[in-house]
Amino acid sequence: MRRFCGIIVALGMLLTAEGVAAQAQQTEWGKWERWGEQPDGSYLNPIIPSDYSDIDCIRVGDDYYAISSTFQFSPGMTMLHSKDLVNWEICGNIVDDLTQIGDNLNWDRMTRYARGIWAGTLRYHEGRFYLFFGTPDEGYFMTSSARPEGPWEPLTPLLLEAGWDDCSAMWDEDGTACFVGTHFADGYKTYLFRMSADGKSIDRQSARLIHSGNGREANKLIKVGDWYYLIFSEHKSGIGRYVMARRSRKMMGPYTEEKQLALASREAMEPNQGGIVEGKDGKWYFMTHHGTGDWGGRIVSLLPVTWTDGWPIIGKVLPEGIGAMQWEGRMPYNSSEKLTIGRSDDFDTEVLAPQWQWNYQPRKAFFSLQERPGWMRLKAYRPLQPNQLMKAGNTLTQRTFRKADNEVTIKMDISRMEDGQKSGLCHFSSQHSALGIVKENGICYLEYRKNGNIVRGPEAASSFVWLRSVWGLDGLSRYAYSWDGDNFVDFGEPYQMVWGNYRGDRIGIYCFNDVAEKGWVDVDYLHYR
Repeated sequence: MRRFCGIIVALGMLLTAEGVAAQAQQTEWGKWERWGEQPDGSYLNPIIPSDYSDIDCIRVGDDYYAISSTFQFSPGMTMLHSKDLVNWEICGNIVDDLTQIGDNLNWDRMTRYARGIWAGTLRYHEGRFYLFFGTPDEGYFMTSSARPEGPWEPLTPLLLEAGWDDCSAMWDEDGTACFVGTHFADGYKTYLFRMSADGKSIDRQSARLIHSGNGREANKLIKVGDWYYLIFSEHKSGIGRYVMARRSRKMMGPYTEEKQLALASREAMEPNQGGIVEGKDGKWYFMTHHGTGDWGGRIVSLLPVTWTDGWPIIGKVLPEGIGAMQWEGRMPYNSSEKLTIGRSDDFDTEVLAPQWQWNYQPRKAFFSLQERPGWMRLKAYRPLQPNQLMKAGNTLTQRTFRKADNEVTIKMDISRMEDGQKSGLCHFSSQHSALGIVKENGICYLEYRKNGNIVRGPEAASSFVWLRSVWGLDGLSRYAYSWDGDNFVDFGEPYQMVWGNYRGDRIGIYCFNDVAEKGWVDVDYLHYR
């Protein structure tokens, strides 16, 4: 008995220590020194301290899959994979060609910043994966695949009307299907539609109004036991955004019963949109994004779900019976396979690694991984506006991380640059900065830019240049350069990374020419630690 009591006391001390540690590190938003899985079998939120917005999550057998919106970046809609709900890898990107949605997402238009692919829903039905998503200007689309890595079918339009977002879908046991979408342009009215069994059409005339107002969106349909649940979020002035649910005994409704599942938790930047999933341990979890205007974008956390009177209460259950943000938990599953989201790349494959996305649909003839094996060749062409990085096509990007120490280094061969060409390393969101090389009158110079302000540096002392950005939890990027890969010199004023309409900061490699379609740079690697 004494030994048993000792175990209980030790366990209590362990859990208390974990809670204290988590609370200590999360006293201020974004100041986490640790995140994800911990050595003692626990995890700390966030589990992904990077901009993986509009998460949805499902379980298929022993595997978990999640999707994240990608706005104007190509390929679109990132697919993640996990074995334990905490450690994730990028499985791929689903929408290969954004011009299936519209020409404005192409390199020769570039008019959809912060728009493009918004939130979607991921489903698995009769051996196939299904993706449904909306764009605010074009409407709803779907695609499906037998494998999460693809290939995915060409997009099928479901509703070509502007002003809709945050859709979801479901199949009942008898094969009937339904679709939910919010008409945010018309007072946030959420409708339920009948959907064809193959998911490729919805009956516009079958629309049933579920609710409206209060910024209600983030729809997710799930069935647990005999109940059908519509999980969504709403926003109220002075309170913030929080998670709600409606339920019905029938898939087609009516969804009349309603309950708030969690507080807004504004100190935790309002965890509110995600997917509720049953873990392999028999417990339930809510994988969610949160963040309302920070350079890190909307990062991802995992919250426990407690079923109370038939309702999924999210996070730490308060005495009032409502949930709140929880920063720590026990690992849902101890997997021997520790997956990670890739960042570094030596460009030694025939196709781009899945962490990479182009800013808009790229001009495919102007990049290559084959012309110089082991290097990424970026060929220069004119931007839509002279000397405007944000109007230059074929900028290769990936998400940045909000962690304690970040260092990104690229090596470029600049020997084939031409007059008028500019190439280098950049950060961007609604604002941008860059450190790179410009060639004028046959001479290559170092150049630092912060939005419209440009500072000229020394002449290039080598055919090769190493460029580096270093930042921490403050999001303050400090650039440096080297001609030999060893002796780095700081250059330019530090750049405060920023946020733009929920688009977190991105690191990028750019290449354009204001004068003509000529010249290129070869990038040997990008190392991100």
